[in-house]
Amino acid sequence: MATGASGGARGGTGGRRMPRAVRERQMMDAAVRTFGRRGYRAASMDEIAELAGVSKPLVYLYLHSKEELFTACIRREAEALLTAVERAVEPELPADRQLWAGLTAFFAHAAEHPDAWSVLHRQARTHGEPFALEVAAMRGHIVAFVAGLLEAAAREAGSPGPPGERDVEGLAQALVGAAESLAAWVNESEGESGGAVSAKEAAATLMNFAWVGLGDLIKGERWSPR
Repeated sequence: MATGASGGARGGTGGRRMPRAVRERQMMDAAVRTFGRRGYRAASMDEIAELAGVSKPLVYLYLHSKEELFTACIRREAEALLTAVERAVEPELPADRQLWAGLTAFFAHAAEHPDAWSVLHRQARTHGEPFALEVAAMRGHIVAFVAGLLEAAAREAGSPGPPGERDVEGLAQALVGAAESLAAWVNESEGESGGAVSAKEAAATLMNFAWVGLGDLIKGERWSPR
């Protein structure tokens, strides 16, 4: 698991000094694991240093305060999630296949990095505005990405009246919110009776729930109360 950290030696390997980037990544891995499992308030710099196999003064020297360390963790894991989704999508595919690929990557990343998921979608959102704003920025990128897919789908369908800008934004927000809720459910239900839900199963659930209905909307057909 990428967010796990091994307790390495406090010095370099084989008598050689460990590169700063490697040691910093080691400390960040330990911090994500600790924040994700213990929570921001309960996590301590002592615990992070011990898990990383370094001294606490070294953690402060490299990553400064607990608040700055937590912010760095949020930014790193947000970038990793965005990168996983963007790399999975092939622009030459139809819009629905792009969305399928992006959703599958989203659910797979959340399941494979549960500590990072906890940091982004539990801890960061509940411990103050600076942290919540970092997650909001990441979410904004994902919403914009999904909105672009919806606009592309409308063009592909040759819709005479595609959804307006506000409709597209609202639909993208709703779809991303549904994906976040579903990913949280998948992670929390893992290990319960019935076995774990795979990333493809989660993506298929959301595609069946959302895209089947969106298929008519992007063709210009709208629901109205009768």
